[in-house]
Amino acid sequence: MARLIARVAPPEPNTVFAASPPLRTTHPWAWWVWALCAGVTASLLLNPLVLALIVAALIAVVIARRGDGIWARSLKFYLLLAAIIVGGRVLLRLIIGGTANGTVLFQFPEAQLPSWAAGIRLGGAVTAEELVWAATDAFRLATILLCIGAANSLANPRTALKSVPAALHDISVAVVITLTVLPQLIASAYRVRRGRRLRGNTTRGLRGLGATLVPVVEDAVEGSMTLASSMEARGYGRTRGQRHVPLTTTVALFAALVAILLGVFVVLGVAASPVTVLGLAPEHWVALGLLALGVAIGGIGLRSAGKRLSVTRYRPAPWGVPENLVCGCGALAMAVALWLTSPLGYPDALNPPPFPLTWPALPLPALLIPLMLVLPAVLTPQPRNAGDRA
Repeated sequence: MARLIARVAPPEPNTVFAASPPLRTTHPWAWWVWALCAGVTASLLLNPLVLALIVAALIAVVIARRGDGIWARSLKFYLLLAAIIVGGRVLLRLIIGGTANGTVLFQFPEAQLPSWAAGIRLGGAVTAEELVWAATDAFRLATILLCIGAANSLANPRTALKSVPAALHDISVAVVITLTVLPQLIASAYRVRRGRRLRGNTTRGLRGLGATLVPVVEDAVEGSMTLASSMEARGYGRTRGQRHVPLTTTVALFAALVAILLGVFVVLGVAASPVTVLGLAPEHWVALGLLALGVAIGGIGLRSAGKRLSVTRYRPAPWGVPENLVCGCGALAMAVALWLTSPLGYPDALNPPPFPLTWPALPLPALLIPLMLVLPAVLTPQPRNAGDRA
């Protein structure tokens, strides 16, 4: 009898059934550290050219390293919100005028206010210096907002939630859910709009807002309840034998929090003195010491408090060389900004005065800030999309 089925040749080894490379994504909290350092860096500057380069670096990193999750599409919303902030700040400056010193561009009718509102002027002359200062100040706030948006676009919220220390299980749930409200709303809006388009409803704008708002909020609430139920079913944050946190650990955590808050306040809110030590003002050295002390004590306290909890992790996110490089790039950018704004750097160029109105200068060392912030686009692994895992 003739053979009806031909013999199939065995597959070549390491070709057809070759193992796919392991899935490796950057740790979400590394992206948050990088974004927070970028936000602190932007808060120290008032030069629109450097701020524009920081925004370009943030957008480049998000485009190069975002995944295929719904939360990765939130950058457009943050860009729109940043534009609204800049426009609203300039409009408010037009309505509530300041001093009439400078180059007068045009003049609005001025409203007379009562005596108890002395110092506030509605309308009047609008100067170029006031508009530039208002737009620059709003641009700095918009840049800080974009730093948060970049972290939300790059960090997986579910991975971030299961990667927090065990001692912070209560706070971490509130923080992660708070930080993921906007991405979850964006994901819900995308699903609702896609469902309406599939049903043939293409109404957009304000007319379609009423039919979209209720399903979006309902879907977001259901997603939060599903997350809470799944965490409760897995025993998230369950204590071992009802152990209590020792008093010394509580005091240590409180002291660490106070030290970190004081360090951040000194860096951001205290003017640096002209006397410098090794390139930094004494206030900055005190702030760095407080931050280092707070982080060290906080780490020890969190490790001690976490021993009372029975928290398991399935496939924990690795922390390796890419994560250290991402955090290092953000820290170096912040250090360069601190040096450039100190008396040994270029304080007048990085924070130019509003009067007189001049074109902002761009010192060559200031280019190190966006360069450090854009390096994670090439130093981190490329995230694999869902289609690449098939």
